[in-house]
Amino acid sequence: MGWLPPPTQAAQGPSSSALSTSRDGASERPKVCPGYTKGKPFSSSRTSAAAWSGMGANGESGDVRGGPRASLRRRGSAAGRPEGEVTVLLWWEPFGRPRRPADCRRRYNITGCRLSADRGRYGEARAVLFHHRDLALHGAQGLPRGPPPRPPRQLWVWMNFESPSHSPGLRGLAGLFNWTMSYRRDSDIFVPYGYLYAPPTPRPFVLPRKSRLVAWVISNWNEEHARVRYYRQLKEHLPIDVYGARGMALLEGSVVKTVSAYKFYLAFENSQHTDYITEKLWRNAFAASAVPVVLGPRRANYERFIPADSFIHVDDFPSPRLLATYLKFLDKNKPSYRRYFAWRNKYEVHVTSFWDEHYCKVCEAVRTAGDQLKTVRNLAGWFES
Repeated sequence: MGWLPPPTQAAQGPSSSALSTSRDGASERPKVCPGYTKGKPFSSSRTSAAAWSGMGANGESGDVRGGPRASLRRRGSAAGRPEGEVTVLLWWEPFGRPRRPADCRRRYNITGCRLSADRGRYGEARAVLFHHRDLALHGAQGLPRGPPPRPPRQLWVWMNFESPSHSPGLRGLAGLFNWTMSYRRDSDIFVPYGYLYAPPTPRPFVLPRKSRLVAWVISNWNEEHARVRYYRQLKEHLPIDVYGARGMALLEGSVVKTVSAYKFYLAFENSQHTDYITEKLWRNAFAASAVPVVLGPRRANYERFIPADSFIHVDDFPSPRLLATYLKFLDKNKPSYRRYFAWRNKYEVHVTSFWDEHYCKVCEAVRTAGDQLKTVRNLAGWFES
């Protein structure tokens, strides 16, 4: 499978309140790289090594640069890569749903990984992965307390793919974790919901036949959400087919096939936060070859990841009425509509696989980071910024 090219330029990291602190108290600002920018392919980076400065941990602090899988391998033994297998322990299986551990070698060509949900392996685990929703459910008392005591170089990884609006309990987690893994580009392990990549030989793009205008799939209907309020205004000016909550039934696994018949898809996020761009864009719109009409972070945030002419932002128009007028214009003007697919001649879409890809990324990050250490001092301040 294709992965992202190395980073091309620096981008702003998290606010100073989110700085991690090494064992000697020196601040470390995570390094970040941009996404898709001005025709360049989307690239990424994460701060790699993280350290535990409490609970008996010790060691040197540092930083390793890299993107997803191919880039993570660059440092090799120079970064102090552990020999042999690395055990990554999943403390809670996300949302309490057991699943078979991923085969990282077969799926992603990542070797030397042992993924387990067996808490009996706690003492041998090089990293322990904590899913925030389950942490919020069980509380801090559900964290490992020993015996046995926490191994000196064990890394605790905070994993979350919900927005700050749907992430309760962040305030009590300062200083507990070594790494963050989320959709944010300035996470220690950056795993977006999807990305664009340039294959060596792009496949010819064929636009599916379009017989309908606008679709929207929604499972969580809340009248207080900005997306529902905007939809109610937009539907006064053009027809919108709604699936899921308060809409037509949708067979499981049929989203892409269903949406592919539509020219436009409302990729409306449930809340608006930095880098919070979910499967609503990557799978529901891009994988279905529909033009996404987005409501989420600002346009500039989207353009870090995707071309400016690949989507329509609600902020581009002073009112829902004018947006509706533009969509109707594109519906009747085929050349103008097809311009939204020009990027398909060069790039393809990768939709991240939950949760195998995430687990394997953690394992590879551990092998790459070696013994570099840090602590996330202000998790809430960073994630809510």
